Amino acid sequence: MSSSEIEALVAGYVRGDVPDYQMAAMAMAICLRGMTADETAALTAAMLHSGQVMQWPGLEAAVVDKPSTGGIGDKVSLVLAPLLACEGMIVPMISGRGLGPTGGTLDKLEAIAGYRTDLPLPEVQRLAREVGCVITGATDGIAPADKKLYALRDVTATVESIPLITASIMSKKLAEGLDALVLDVKFGSGAFMKTHDDARALAQSLVATGKRMNVATAALLTDMNQPLGRMAGNAVEVIESIETLRGNGPSDLLEVTLRLGAELMRLAEVGHDLTDNTARLQSHIDSGAALEKFHMKVSAHGGDAQRIVPPARPHEVVATR
Repeated sequence: MSSSEIEALVAGYVRGDVPDYQMAAMAMAICLRGMTADETAALTAAMLHSGQVMQWPGLEAAVVDKPSTGGIGDKVSLVLAPLLACEGMIVPMISGRGLGPTGGTLDKLEAIAGYRTDLPLPEVQRLAREVGCVITGATDGIAPADKKLYALRDVTATVESIPLITASIMSKKLAEGLDALVLDVKFGSGAFMKTHDDARALAQSLVATGKRMNVATAALLTDMNQPLGRMAGNAVEVIESIETLRGNGPSDLLEVTLRLGAELMRLAEVGHDLTDNTARLQSHIDSGAALEKFHMKVSAHGGDAQRIVPPARPHEVVATR
């Protein structure tokens, strides 16, 4: 399909001129036959421009983000966003809720008393400028085509299509008006993509689409054959994130977070050497600056990081074999 045909289809679907059954047939065709890189980029662009795109006039700092394809215990965003803000970057994370067994970033943050995840776009941009990082949910104005199409994919068994996954992820992320983007594409028994090859194919599609949209983009493949960190669950993952920012976090969580952050600094041309970038990020944990930035972000969202929903009473379950 040509770019103009894809754009007309998506625009008609958002307006209501294209009925669900026609778009369902299109989703099935994409799932079964795939799309070329150009078609995937055109679909992403059409979904992106179905709603608002953030603009950052007069801003000299790099605007960046790090989406993940999701995994058990994946709390990287909670740790990484304040670290990147300490480097002077702007991080306007538009995040989601849990999908299947994986916890959602918004669900985790709502374990903090008062934390608001429904910020309107003007407030997102104001707080991003003032604090350096924001983590909130998508408003109705962000990629409305994706919201409609995602619901349709869920009932037509087309969720696993790589072009549709790519357009869904990238349309929401590119609506943030980014300069650079690094993607954490997970593989393994606890991930959406079970094999390394499938994860690589998705990563290549995401990166190719980002570059076609003139955003510096890279992807890292990370192992999700076991949970990330020691905790899985909304409140306990917030607690573990805070402990990581205090310098007491699990080594695997810290390693993935620093590696993603170092790569994003390289893409945004904030630092060119990955080893040096890693050391700079670690220094913000050591100095306490990253933890302070986390508390600033939580307060800006109306939350109180001293008041986290208490975890349930623990029970020990012993394996007999």
